Amino acid sequence: MAEYDLTKTIIPYLDRHFAFPLLAHLVETETFPVEEVQAAQYELAKGTNMVDYAVNLYEQLQPDKDIPEEFATKRENAVSTNERLQQEAQAVLDVIENPDVAQALRQDKNQNLQYLKDNYNLTLEQITALYNFGQFQYTYGNYSGAADYLYHFRVLSTDQDLNTSAHWGKLASDILTGKWDVALEELNTLRESIDSRAATAPLLAAASISAPVPSGTTPEPALMALHSRTWLTHWSLFVYFNHPQGRTLLLETFLAPAYLNTIQSAAPWILRYLSVAAVLSRKAQSLPGSQQSGKVRHAIKEVVKIVQMEEYQYSDPITRFLKELYVEFDFEAAQRELVVAEQVVGNDFFLSEFREEFLDNARYLISEAYCRIHQRIDIGDLSERLNLSKDEGEKWIVNLIRETRMGADAKIDLEKNVIEINRPPLPIYQTVIEKTRGLSIRTQALGAAMARAAQPQPAVVEGAR
Repeated sequence: MAEYDLTKTIIPYLDRHFAFPLLAHLVETETFPVEEVQAAQYELAKGTNMVDYAVNLYEQLQPDKDIPEEFATKRENAVSTNERLQQEAQAVLDVIENPDVAQALRQDKNQNLQYLKDNYNLTLEQITALYNFGQFQYTYGNYSGAADYLYHFRVLSTDQDLNTSAHWGKLASDILTGKWDVALEELNTLRESIDSRAATAPLLAAASISAPVPSGTTPEPALMALHSRTWLTHWSLFVYFNHPQGRTLLLETFLAPAYLNTIQSAAPWILRYLSVAAVLSRKAQSLPGSQQSGKVRHAIKEVVKIVQMEEYQYSDPITRFLKELYVEFDFEAAQRELVVAEQVVGNDFFLSEFREEFLDNARYLISEAYCRIHQRIDIGDLSERLNLSKDEGEKWIVNLIRETRMGADAKIDLEKNVIEINRPPLPIYQTVIEKTRGLSIRTQALGAAMARAAQPQPAVVEGAR
């Protein structure tokens, strides 16, 4: 599965602290040699103030060598820097922890600054010390503390650049502490800020990796917006694949024109996650009482178009599964791709928890597409296309018909071991529409089958028999 791993592709768009859980996942899956992954973890940890973590990784890599003296020096420097920054920020911390101050603050930041200056002699420079302290907390892994300090700084500060930086740092801290509701709120606020201002490149408050903007240059606003959206798209994967409503929200966001253009222009590999989210949402749409936006309801159709369009840039078993099923109407090829796609999903850091759900929804898609073309379906044949045994397939199909809207049209004849699709009669004009639509699907399927059959078969060499 190493050829389908996206870790090395995604990490350049993440803060280095985000890379640690991704690399830890590679150790668990053994996708790459453990020593190589640990070496990568160590190189990343050296650039932070998490000295003890870096020492632990060094001991794993070099068990027979003494710990270099530089680590002791770095630990001393980190402790002294932390003490100094805490002292500089203490004046602000003492004030903001006062309940009377919290009640007196208003929406107008300039008014708040004047109030703090008049009553507590706080200056903008002292408030900036709160930002520096929060940023340093992040560098040695105190993400919860960093989130608090950066939040309070953002409430008080009028420095637009530092506020943007603090916003990215706060989002990173919430993600790393697993506060998904708060992280989603921060993500939405930051996205609105980027979209409304045609964005600023992500100046990472708490990051040790700089944004992909050439140094010494001032990018055009459109390019800055592209950079910001590209980074936000990658960061949002943590939220969308952990929050309960994340997959639906991912479809709403990534199918919006601005972010779809970002994916196509700068990050086509995000199509994997867009495709999986579309597959995961499909079966739920057929459950009674399901209410979703039009964009989500038609997500599969939109994603298939994009997958087909961007195939020259990016392709994997997941995107090929959708292409074979909805473009080529090749159920055998879709079945083969699904076998590999299941493994890809199981090994992906963001998707591994959804392996069974993805497989279940993918089988539903195959069943749905197959039932659109056929009116009489052999259960054994359909079970084979779903990679299930005859008994497993029969149980799965029965549950599917019972749980979804297919139950109104489909009936199972157990004696003949077939499914009969009996669609109710429609008004004449609707009948014409449906017949035309069905004819189009059947024609495409027939054309694809004839094209495959017409392909010349490789000649058999007599001596190779």
